Amino acid sequence: MIRLVPIEIEGGTALGAEVLLPGTTLLAVTIGDGYIMCGALDVQLLNDRLKDRRIIAGRAVGVRTFEQLLDAPLESVTDTARELGIEPGMSGRRALAAMAAAARSG
Repeated sequence: MIRLVPIEIEGGTALGAEVLLPGTTLLAVTIGDGYIMCGALDVQLLNDRLKDRRIIAGRAVGVRTFEQLLDAPLESVTDTARELGIEPGMSGRRALAAMAAAARSG
C-alpha cells in the first residue's frame, strides 16, 4: 500500500510518501527540488555514481513515522545538499525548510 500525505513545514507544503512493503516501510518527504528519506536511501550511490544528477537529499536512520523522519537528525546528506547548507545532524524538518527556500530563490 502507498499513502501520500501533505506535510506543512516552514516555507511550504511538503509531500510525504509511505510505502508499506513486507517487513519494512519506506518513508520519503519531498519539497522543492529535494527530499529526505529513511535509511533505505543510498547517499553514497547518489554522490558517486549519480553525481551528475545533482540530487538534493538526506537520510535519517531508525525512523518509522513521518514525525520521526522530520524530527530525526540526518545521518548523511548528498554533496549537492551540502552546497545548500544542509548538513548531517540537521533535523529533517530544517533540511526541508532549506530545500523550500532554495526552490523559492531559484
